[in-house]
Amino acid sequence: MAEGLDPTEQATSTIVGIDEAGYGPLLGPLVVSAAAFDVPVTLMRALKDRAAGPDLWGLLQASLTARHRKRDPRLAVSDSKKLHGKSDTPAGIALLERAALTFLMQHGKAPVSLRAMLQLACPHVVAMLGRYPWYAAEDIALPVEVTEDDLGVQRSSVQRDLAAAGIRFRGAWVEVLPEGDYNDMVGRTRNKAVVLFALATRLMQRIAINVGPRPLRIWVDRQGGRIGYARPLMTAFQDAELEIVEESPERSSYRLNHRPAPWMIRFVQKGETHHMQIALASIFSKYVRELLMICFNRYWARQVPDLKPTAGYYEDGRRFLADAEQAIRRLGIDRSLLVRAM
Repeated sequence: MAEGLDPTEQATSTIVGIDEAGYGPLLGPLVVSAAAFDVPVTLMRALKDRAAGPDLWGLLQASLTARHRKRDPRLAVSDSKKLHGKSDTPAGIALLERAALTFLMQHGKAPVSLRAMLQLACPHVVAMLGRYPWYAAEDIALPVEVTEDDLGVQRSSVQRDLAAAGIRFRGAWVEVLPEGDYNDMVGRTRNKAVVLFALATRLMQRIAINVGPRPLRIWVDRQGGRIGYARPLMTAFQDAELEIVEESPERSSYRLNHRPAPWMIRFVQKGETHHMQIALASIFSKYVRELLMICFNRYWARQVPDLKPTAGYYEDGRRFLADAEQAIRRLGIDRSLLVRAM
């Protein structure tokens, strides 16, 4: 047991999921998020497969489902691409919004705007957005597509289910890297995978500060075909002793022994389909990115009459840039702030 914790916290273990949205697009920010839960230690000890972790979908099945169905009143928490899709043009965000705001409401009222949500989940990005005309003066009232009544019903249902299972939603943390800042980091590291990894480890550090001196069990959705993460972990956490537990095409696991408490970090293939905490993290990432893309498209729609909005992916991003070219030149926009390095 970690020192300085009250009896309730000593009886629980913190599990974390981390996932991204916007790793590949030409336009818009990269967003990486984490979602954390405190679960009973007795539950963790009883697991047959500790590497798989607790099945939060199963434990919270009265209020949550891993698959959205129109007639199912439960809250859908699954891979954000299944709830929103990947298309050239912006799609509806109701399912993302319902899940993200329902969980944020476990700690009180939902944020009333995008800026208010960023101030809670990623406060340091608010000043960064001032560099970008399409973000600087934009804000969005929340919720966008769901109703307050719907959120209230979902909040109560999830709240009852969490309490019955002895699980606590600890919170959500977000890292937003706008286009120009993304380009700066890629320029310094010469590798966008390194940039993504840096944001993930920054989230781990932020969570550790927030939850205090207690063990963390962290699951991260794996990007690409990389299997070995020992070297970058040792670089990121130089005060820790690292032990390689497993490295395979499906899962890579590492134990970091450092004060005040050890961490177990696992990088898993298709993690959002196996771990609810990763799926929820993917929802937060996608939701924040889509809200920022709404800001992006609103700004450019005022500059170019009849400009078709974009979701920022490569082919449609090129179309968008061609259609907006004259306005980009007229406004003197620095393209390194607008177009991401691929």
